[in-house]
Amino acid sequence: MKYVNEKDINEEIKWAQINTDILQSLQNPRKAYWIAIAVCLAMLSCAVVAEVYQYQTGLGVADLNRPHMWGLYIATFIFWIGMSHSGTLLSAILHIIHADWRKPIYRFAEAMTTFSLMTAGFFPMIHLGRMWNLYWVIPYVSDRGIWPNFRSPLVWDAFAITTYLTSSALFLFIGMIPDLAICRDNVTGWRRKLYTVLSLGWQGTDRQWRHFRKTYMLMACFLIPLAVSVHSIVSSDFAMSIMPGWHVTSFPPYFVAGALYSGCAAIITLFILLRYFFRLEEYMTVALMEKTCKLTFAIAMVWTYLNLVEFGATWYGHDPVAKEVLISKFVGPFAPYFWAMMFFGSVLPFALAFEKLRRHMATMMVVSILLNVGMWLERWMIVGPTLSHAYAPEAWNFMWPSIVQWAIVFGSFGWFGLLFLIFVKVFPCVSMYEVKEMVFHRRREAHAEVAEKFHRRAADVQQATGRPSAEGA
Repeated sequence: MKYVNEKDINEEIKWAQINTDILQSLQNPRKAYWIAIAVCLAMLSCAVVAEVYQYQTGLGVADLNRPHMWGLYIATFIFWIGMSHSGTLLSAILHIIHADWRKPIYRFAEAMTTFSLMTAGFFPMIHLGRMWNLYWVIPYVSDRGIWPNFRSPLVWDAFAITTYLTSSALFLFIGMIPDLAICRDNVTGWRRKLYTVLSLGWQGTDRQWRHFRKTYMLMACFLIPLAVSVHSIVSSDFAMSIMPGWHVTSFPPYFVAGALYSGCAAIITLFILLRYFFRLEEYMTVALMEKTCKLTFAIAMVWTYLNLVEFGATWYGHDPVAKEVLISKFVGPFAPYFWAMMFFGSVLPFALAFEKLRRHMATMMVVSILLNVGMWLERWMIVGPTLSHAYAPEAWNFMWPSIVQWAIVFGSFGWFGLLFLIFVKVFPCVSMYEVKEMVFHRRREAHAEVAEKFHRRAADVQQATGRPSAEGA
């Protein structure tokens, strides 16, 4: 069955109806929303208990040792940093190229970026072990007069991630201002006070719109190189070392592609959840889902290509230790996780190439979760095999993470989910003013032929009566 010319959105929907539908989503979600909140709280509780136990007992309960000094904590840190990329980066790119299909879905994608970065920021502190020294993760002037090594990518990490978090949160907030004014004018109680403060006196005047458009476009132009540089810098943490398997020049584009990939998969997951929780089928349409799936499939193929390039460069290179690490991934103790990564990351995306599967929400929900499982395994396959099979043979071993590490990593997903679900309940997850713009332009395109026909008839009548036409007036 072919679905020809299906609309991204119904252009006949009334603007007042858009306000009503989106504002209603702030008040009355389905029961599944509250169940999701409870699940996230339970997951977060696991992490809190594990972290308290680790804090009181010592970092030894995490089984971190030499050579496995990073473990799941740093692998998961990279995963969350990667997942943060698609939201703001894709929103900025699509905004600049005037791809209006982004308008119903970009708000929650940008929120995903902000909360992913906030989740990632916990892991360096948890990995530090001594929580009271958490300020060690940012560059500072130490009491001993030793300045941070500004040639180290670890210092660049702190600057880049902090800048990206600040810019992403600002980009998200600026884009919400017109919608916050709509919320302010249509609600009561504590919400009205909150929206009054956050809307910054927005009245929708011509001057405000002009300044708003310029600011938003400038932010979008600034965020694109910043987002690419953030993950390139994270990849430099590895690529600038001499460790086998990490010292690869293709790591920056490989990390950026992986980040976009995992972020797009997460957007599909959240798209389906929000569409169901808040009854947003009218705005998060199947046509938009198809476009997102096609974009994810294209990025998955880029990621697969870069993976093959990395394998080929290592195999035909002159570094025997790096080649041993690669072989250990293929047939060593990490082989089940490596091949699971390859299946979820490179084979499963072909499900997105089939129209019938792309249009089935339950199937896409499962596929998107498995894609992110594959991307998390990719992060672990970067960290684990190299540390367990590096230059020193006496340090060769396989480490299975402790239950404490697993509990904290598991709970981080609950923390992210909780922040995200609270956000979409307090703030509109679909941009009302941008959806109205989209409807306006789509309606004008849909009725362009009719309008032109009426214009010609009017001109004929004017010529017949001898009066000047609109063009000649």
